[in-house]
This record gives sequence, C-alpha cells and structure tokens, in this order.
Amino acid sequence: MKGAPLDIVVIGLSLRSAWGNGHATTYRALLGALEARGDRVLFLERDVPWYAQNQDAADELPGRLSLYADLDALQDRHADDVANADLVIVGSYVPQGTEVGRWAQRAARGVVAFYDIDTPVTLAALAQGRCAYVDTEAIAGYDLYLSFSGGPALDTLQQRYGARMAVPLYCSADPERYFPEEREVEYDLGYMGTYSDDRQPVLDRLLLQPARTWDEGRFVVAGPQYPDTVQWSRNVERIEHLPPSGHRGFYNLQRFTLNLTRADMVAMGHSPSVRLFEAAACGTPIVSDPWAGLDALFAPGKEILIAQSGAQALHWVQGMPDAMRRRIGLAARTRFLAEHTPAHRAQSLHTYFERAAARRSRATSPRLSGNRRTSHEQAFVPSDHRPQ
Repeated sequence: MKGAPLDIVVIGLSLRSAWGNGHATTYRALLGALEARGDRVLFLERDVPWYAQNQDAADELPGRLSLYADLDALQDRHADDVANADLVIVGSYVPQGTEVGRWAQRAARGVVAFYDIDTPVTLAALAQGRCAYVDTEAIAGYDLYLSFSGGPALDTLQQRYGARMAVPLYCSADPERYFPEEREVEYDLGYMGTYSDDRQPVLDRLLLQPARTWDEGRFVVAGPQYPDTVQWSRNVERIEHLPPSGHRGFYNLQRFTLNLTRADMVAMGHSPSVRLFEAAACGTPIVSDPWAGLDALFAPGKEILIAQSGAQALHWVQGMPDAMRRRIGLAARTRFLAEHTPAHRAQSLHTYFERAAARRSRATSPRLSGNRRTSHEQAFVPSDHRPQ
C-alpha cells in the first residue's frame, strides 16, 4: 500500500559512478523505485575526481543530483533542503560521514536515517574504534538505521551501539534492466567481482580448480584489480571491468553464475550482495558459497545451488540436465520478482519511515519528552525480519 509521497534527501557516496563501489547501482535502483511511487528525491554527492572521471549512467540517473565540494559547501547550499525534507538519509562511506550525519541530525526537522551499505565492515571498524564515517554517538542520534545486513547484526547495532531502530534494507536490481535474454551461451560458469584477498581462495576453490579439472569447460571471470600472481588456466577468459550496462549481457551468456561472499559478510550472515539479485533477475542459475540467512532469500536446491567444494560446483555445472538448470534459474527470478525488487525495498523504506516518524513524534511530545525509550522500542526489529 502506498503512503503519501515524501520529500527525501540522500547524502550518499556516489550516484553517477559505479567505479570501485556497489553503492551507485544500489542507490539508482532504490531512487528509481521511490520516484515511481511519487517521492521527490534529491541526491547529494561529494564531487571527487575519480567518480567524475568514471561516470557510467549520466543520462539515466533517477532523482535530482547535486554535487558539493566539501562539508562547508554542503551546509551552505543544502541546509534548507535538509531542514524541509520528510526523510534525510546519510549513507556509509560518505566523506566526513560522521560530521555530515551529526549536521543532518541537527538541521533536519524530519526523520534522519543512516543507510549502511557496508554493515559488516562498519561493525568491524566500530569494534576497533576506527570507523571513518560513523561513530557510536552519531548512531544513537539517527532515528533509523537501515542495514545491508539483517539477522543478529540488527541486535548488535541496537544493544551495543545504541541504534534506536535498526532494520534491514537489502540491495536489489532493476527488473527493467536485468532480465533473461535469448542468447547463445558462451560460458559454463562465470563470476563477476573485484579482487579481494579474502574472496580469492573461494574463487580458486569453486571456479579455478574446476576449470583446471575440466579442460573442455568454458569459464569467465570479470572484475578489476586481480594481481599478476593469479594463475588463469587457458579455458578461463578474463574481462578487466564491466560497467553496469554490460551486466545483463554477461549473466545471459552463462549456463551458471557463481556468487561469492566477502569473509566478513559470511561471518555475519544475512548479507546478500547486489550481484546475487542481478543474476536472479536475469534467470541465470546461481551457484553460491554457503552463509547464514541465504535460505531466507532463495530456497536451496530449488532456487539456488549451494557449493561447499569445487567438486560439488563442477557436479552441478557438468551433470545437471538443461531443463532442470532452466527451471532453477526461472524459480530464482520468480522469487526475485515476488520479494526482492526495488519496489519492495521502497515499500519497506516507507514502512520504516512511518514507524520512525511515529516514534519521533511520541518522543517529542510533552508526555514522552527527552531521549527515554521503552524496552520495546530499544529492541525494535520488525517481526517479519527477526532471525529465523
């Protein structure tokens, strides 16, 4: 059910460039869905050269984009926008994010939220006292903490770091951009992701070792920053970088695609990546490493395949009948369309906003003035998002 349209200001890492970050595609999908509901969205982005030089969707961006040079310029130019918005969202990894968040909390008259697109990284950094874009004081000042991780992370944010209302807001993928295409398949198994030390051993186990074992198989790895020390067998094609405009085609060229998860996300669980939803939207059968909470998103064996070893991954890729392979891919797409589209995320955001606004109104009323919270409010997690 749609609520009244909102005036929303988002202060995020980047909307115009997906170079080296997963924030831009997440924001684009969410903002597009919010605009489709009638919301008016202003996105404020720090003007930095590496994003200015690597724009990949300049003519297709949702919302209104405004660039600012530094914190002073942000405050001077956009104080009224922040003050008058129904909802202000400050994202993770925003330059001077802690200061930006505290200013937004002081200046805004509406609900102020933190959108953590990097929850496992944030919690690890907070535990070590070195998070550059949010601290415990800022967390406690937000009306709403939107987290890329669900499950136990929400309890940690509330009980240890004082978040008033921590709720999951997972990433998604635009079904208008990600869908099945009739193409001649070129690869048996592929993977897309930037190199990382912690993910590389899993890539080696689930893709590179099967490639060395199966000489006739066709494999592909897309993504930048892989060191020269990685040994690629002759049947593994390398693609250095794929802009978002090439993702749909990439998935549709694969019989199966591999989903790999950063170690901190595996440890935390309940932390899906945008690649998972992109592949599902394209109907490409997914082989994934295991992690807690994955089965709440897609049903193992029916909508997604879980591989513990290279032998198991190779078993799926080599031995599965084509009809079954297509059925699993279609089932994942059906689940995606039913539960995981940007429209679903936008609806969740509206629901969270209404609860936070009501809570804020109660807290500022004479009867409940000050910062006191009931035990129910301190432990708030929507019932449909509690760990299973």
